[in-house]
Amino acid sequence: PKGTMAFAGKYEFEGDENYDAFVQKIGLSSDKVEMGRNCKIVTEVVQNGNDFTWTQHFPGGRTTTNSFTVDKEADMETMGGKKFKATVKMEDGKLVADFPNYRHTAEISGGKLVEISTSSGVVYKRTSKKIA
Repeated sequence: PKGTMAFAGKYEFEGDENYDAFVQKIGLSSDKVEMGRNCKIVTEVVQNGNDFTWTQHFPGGRTTTNSFTVDKEADMETMGGKKFKATVKMEDGKLVADFPNYRHTAEISGGKLVEISTSSGVVYKRTSKKIA
């Protein structure tokens, strides 16, 4: 079934599109904008059925972890460090989350982790290659 797609693994940032336009739309502060630019983020996903732990390791040792269960409300944190509640859904094998000012999807495509965030018509795409 589509709902059991394997997200588990470690992925290293490979490239992105529309970063600047997107972070301006969501109002990220300029220091965070610079920190995130071409940032070799390593995303580590632990999946146990519908339970996920999604950790982003930033250069310099900072990490952000979101733990959630598909279709259940969870406490989440945005790129900019804001905390909020969201329910992650599974749609056509993609994880979909509505953040306060953008919609985020994640899917495994061609062995890569492809994440797309959309805010007011601006689409930011980040691709990460599997390293473990």
